[in-house]
Order: sequence, then C-alpha cells, then structure tokens
Amino acid sequence: MRSLLRAVALTFVVAFATEATAQNIQPGPTLTAVRERGVLLCGASPNAPGFGAPDSRGNWQGIDPDICRAIAAAVLGDPTKIRFTPLTSQARFAALQSGQIDVLPRTVTWTHSRDTAVGLNFTTPIFYDGQGFLVRKSLNITQATQLAGATICTFAGSTSELNLADWARANNVQYTPVVFEQNDEARIAYDNGRCDAISTDASQLMGLITAMRVPADHMVLRDRISKEPLTPAVRQGDDQWNDVVRWTIFALINAEEMGVTQANAEAMLQSTNPDIRRLLGNAGDHGPMMALDQRWAYNAIRAVGNYGEIFERHVGHGSAIGLDRGINDLWTRGGLMFAPPIR
Repeated sequence: MRSLLRAVALTFVVAFATEATAQNIQPGPTLTAVRERGVLLCGASPNAPGFGAPDSRGNWQGIDPDICRAIAAAVLGDPTKIRFTPLTSQARFAALQSGQIDVLPRTVTWTHSRDTAVGLNFTTPIFYDGQGFLVRKSLNITQATQLAGATICTFAGSTSELNLADWARANNVQYTPVVFEQNDEARIAYDNGRCDAISTDASQLMGLITAMRVPADHMVLRDRISKEPLTPAVRQGDDQWNDVVRWTIFALINAEEMGVTQANAEAMLQSTNPDIRRLLGNAGDHGPMMALDQRWAYNAIRAVGNYGEIFERHVGHGSAIGLDRGINDLWTRGGLMFAPPIR
C-alpha cells in the first residue's frame, strides 16, 4: 500500500513540476529576437523549383519556404511575418552564423563536419534525397559511369561538388567539372550545351528539367551516388530555438499521420483523440514548454497543411515535378518520415 501511495504522490509531483516549469519558461535569445523584430528571417534558395523559388509575383514557393511559414505561424501566429533572404551555397552558413537569418532550410544536407565544426545544429530531415545526374536523352546512356570524359556541371560550396569528385575517383571516371554558384547558371550552361550533365540532388534535377527549353529532351539517370538528408539548420548555442524549429516540423509530420489537414484542423479541435488533442493544444502544455502559445502546432498546420500536403503541393504528383513519395512517405507506409510523439 505504501509503495502505491508513493507512486501516486510521485506522479502528482512530476505533473505539478512539469506544469509549473512550462508556465515559467522564458523565451531564449533567438525567440526573443524574432518576437521583438516581429519577423522571422529565413534563408532561401535563389532558384530551386519545388524547394525554393519566387513565383511570377515574387512570392516564395516550395517546401523550404513553407517550413519557414510554419515556424513563423508557430512563433508569431502569422505565416506572413517572414523575410526571405536568397543565399548561394557558399554564403548560406555564414549568413546563419552571423545572425543575418534565424533558420536555414535551404536544401542543406546534414553532414558530420557541418554539425560539429561549422557552428550549426541540424533539426530533423524534411526531405531524404540522393545525388544524381541530369543528361540529354540523345546521349543514349543508362548509367553514370558512361559519362567518362564528359563535362559535368555542379555547384560550388556544396556536398554535390565533393560527392562528384569522390564518385569519379572511386569509379575511375575522368570528367571535366564546371562549377557554378547558382542553379540558374548551371541550368542555362547545360541547356546551351556547355555541359554534358548536371550533378546534384536528384529532386532538384527534376525541378531543373521543368525550366529547360524542351523538358522532354532530358532525364535523370537512376544512379544515386550519395545520401542527402535535407535538414533545416539553426545556430549552435540556443537549444530552445532548436526545439522550436524541430518540433514544428515534427508537428507537421504527426499531423499527416493523424489525418489532421489544413482544411480540417479547426474541426479537429473537437476531437476526443488524446494525441490530436495534445497536437492541437487542447491538452498538455506543450507550447508553453517551448515558450510558445498553446496553439503553436495548430497555427502551423492551418498555415501550410501537414507534411504530406506540403510535399504534394510542391514536388508531388500534383506539381510540375511529379515525384513519388518513396522514402519521404510516412513510416506507416514504408517511408522514413517518423516523428516522436507530442506527449
């Protein structure tokens, strides 16, 4: 009996302590700066169709801008309170380190050296990819090793440049690299015949095809020469901001798994499902635990939809790029998208 009473008492103590802690948590330096400024500063790709590019009206579209909008909604309650800064591969990390931006979701590959030596913290992958090769169908090749002697465009300051060199060395493939800073520069050079191929993340190559003069003349080879977990990054030294960005992404993934969408999120506030109640802020103090509003995840979902909606809108079958979910599907359907529970 005493053991039972002690266990019950401990449960109440832990519950009380958690509630008190959630109520007393203060915003850290980055969260404070964002709120005082009233705007989230987000790094962006100059032109990566499907991942980040301005449309004809200058509005940023893609997976990465939508992740930023979700964060702005979670933190400021408004997905429009955001300023996008287009950055080259070489300039993106310095911009984050210097405080020019608050978060960098700009098709950044999570690697050991970047995580440990560049002053970055990586949150959680928003897209699993691999480096491939874009070629003209007229070359009549089926595998990358047939590019021996070719001129291959790639990008400065990226993992693509290093991966290409490693792959060529390992496979004894001689090639001539042509290195660019911008996607558009490489696309135009390739489209004008300066390069025989472009090598970077396969999903980005599919996006580049849509901007070619004759898209049907080009294809992405099946070869994948690397692992590219594309992951938003934040500065090291602010654990709370790391939590805010990471758990906002987790909320979008959990929302898809639970069937919560941009359209039905308001109706789902009436759900009696405990997981949905915690996700949408009807139970627990999960927002205040990060110095956020109780409805932080609800605001993010209402702004951009769940992860599956974001994927489909920008790179899925409903988009010009037309990718299958593949490994970017939920874990319940054989993919890698898995989010820890909100509880």
